[in-house]
This record gives sequence, C-alpha cells and structure tokens, in this order.
Amino acid sequence: MRAHPLATDAVLALGGLVSMVLGSFVDPHGPLGPTFRTRAPEPVSLLLMLLGATALVFRRRSPRTVLAVTCGLTLIELATGEPRAPVAMSAVIALYTVAARTDRPTTWRTGVLTMAGLTGVAMLAGPLPWYAQENIGIFAWTGMAAAAGDAVRSRRAFVDAIRERAERAERTREEEARRRVAEERLRIARDLHDVVAHHIALVNVQAGVAAHVMDKRPDQAKEALAHVRDASRSALNELRATVGLLRQSGDPEAPTEPAPGLAVLDELLDTFRHAGLPVEATVQLGTGTEPLPAAVDLAAYRVIQEALTNVRKHAGPGAQAEVSVVRVGASVEVTVLDDGGDSADSSPAPGPPGGGHGHLGMRERATALGGTCFTGPRYGGGYRVHAILPV
Repeated sequence: MRAHPLATDAVLALGGLVSMVLGSFVDPHGPLGPTFRTRAPEPVSLLLMLLGATALVFRRRSPRTVLAVTCGLTLIELATGEPRAPVAMSAVIALYTVAARTDRPTTWRTGVLTMAGLTGVAMLAGPLPWYAQENIGIFAWTGMAAAAGDAVRSRRAFVDAIRERAERAERTREEEARRRVAEERLRIARDLHDVVAHHIALVNVQAGVAAHVMDKRPDQAKEALAHVRDASRSALNELRATVGLLRQSGDPEAPTEPAPGLAVLDELLDTFRHAGLPVEATVQLGTGTEPLPAAVDLAAYRVIQEALTNVRKHAGPGAQAEVSVVRVGASVEVTVLDDGGDSADSSPAPGPPGGGHGHLGMRERATALGGTCFTGPRYGGGYRVHAILPV
C-alpha cells in the first residue's frame, strides 16, 4: 500500500463508488424501515457519484483540491437530487484525508466550514425538511470524519516521535561508545609513548656509554649494561601491564600490579641519575591530607617521566634537572626545570614526521583532569614544564 499509494486510493475510490451506488437504491423512509431497491438514482446523481469517486483517486496528491471538488459535487446533489443520492460520502472521505495530513488548526477550520456549508445547504435548499435525519446525518458524518482524521494524524505523529527518539537514543549510544573507545585508545597511546620513550632513551644512553668505555673501563661498561638490562626489564613489565589492559575483565591473566605513581618517584629518578642526569627532587604533599586520587598520582608521575626523558634526550652535556611536586590548596603543581647544560638551545629538537607526542600527551593528561600544562624555554637557557592538576 505504501509502495503504490495511487493504486490504493483507486481501490478505495472504487469501494466508495460501489457504496454510494448501493446506498442510492435504499429508501430510508420505507413503511418497515430502510428498504432496498424501492427507488433508483437519477442519471445526474450517478454522474456526480462517479466524478466524486474519481476525484478520490488523487486525494493524497491534492487533498484540499479534492475536498473542494467533492464538496462542490455534494452541494449540487443536495440542492437538486430527488431522491437524494449519498454523494456526500466522497466529501466525507476527502475531509478525513485533509484532517489526517494537516495540522490541528487547519483541520478544525476546514471541518467546521465543511460541516456548516454542507449541512446548511442540505437544510435550506433541499426538498426535505430541515430537521430530516439525512441532514443531521451529513453533519454527524462530516464531524466524525474530521475527528477521525485528527486522531489518526496525532497517533501517526506520536509513533513517529517515538521512532525518532529511539533512533536518536541509538545514535547517542553509538556515539558514546565511539567516544569512549577513542578516549581509551588515546589513554593507552599516551601510556605506551611514556613507557617506550623513557626506557628506550635510557637504554640508548647506557648502551652508548657501554660501547664507549668497553675497552678501557670494562667495569663501568658492565655497570652500564646492567642499567640497560634493568631499563629493558622495566620497559617490558610496563608494556605488559599496559597491553594487559586490553584484555577482557574476566581474563585471569589481567595485570594486578598498581599503576606507577609518586610513591615510586625515587626509583624513576634513580634511573635518570644512573643515565648521567643529575636530578634534585622536592615533594611536599602536606601531612594529614588525603592521598592523591589514582588518576592525579599517575598523571603527575607521567609528566615528570616525560619531562625528564626530554631533558635527557635534548639537553646539552652536563645538564641538571630539578623536580618539584607541591600541593597547593585543591591542586598539585608539578614543575620540572633544567639548565640546558652546555647547549645554547635546550628546547626539544623537532622530531621525525609523526613524532613529538610527548608535550601533547602531557597537556592531554592535565586537560583530562581539568588542569593545565605549560611547556617552554626558560630565560637564560634551559626548559620548563609546569603542570597544575586539580585534586
């Protein structure tokens, strides 16, 4: 029916024509009530019924035009038909169509005008007395057509609203799922970057030291290789823990070790000291205060790790670094400074295409917690990283 609306309306028009023709043979004023085949319609009435049914074929394309045509045919029949044929049925169907396909104010205006016009002409211009049941029937049928069309339109709008709300909810769920997946991928990418950049930088430095002193100072070379082994082991452990987050929650092999935080800051600083970067640290989180939330603790640790990695990679020989973690009110301020060493410019050198995610990762970590992260060169040489993380 929805695929072929014109054919559906043609079938409806044919049914309406058959009903009108059969109704025109019924006499409602028989001695024993309505009787069939006690009267016959006039040729003009048959023509009006045919024209009215033909107009109904196009009721969906031009509902108001069809209503005007059927009302005009009905008025002609009401004023001239004797006996009167039920041409008004075509106007009733047309009025229902208008009510079902327009808004409520238009429905009531059109309905009242149609009811008043057809009933008034039937009472005043027809051969029957004004109080005849046929006249009252025209008023009742047109009123019911307008009410039924309005009810169908309201129900259709209600169903469409429910369907649209369900589709919108489904789209919202899909967008939320995609957003969470993107956030999780970004978080894992940050962790992988921090772990790989830090430990690989240390391995590279210690391997270079070992290669340089292998022949002249084998003891120092052994110590450097031991640091390489420790750094690589730490990198593997952290990579295993990070990748383990991708497992399902019920997987028994999921990691159970806590994420790194400021509690192991000394171990992190020792790895840089062994790599030849002097680091001084000051941690003042206050006594008697609640411990930092896990997200803030991890973010502070990762910011320090990435900042010191950049110092070791980009600062000149003999560079020194200072780390400060201070709790100020409802925030934790993390500051990492370096003096640039013997290099004239200690700002991070541009990396290869696709690189340079360290600063971006620090800013994203701070922004995710509602904080800020500033990075930039210091006056007189060196570099400064300052992050404010709300507790």
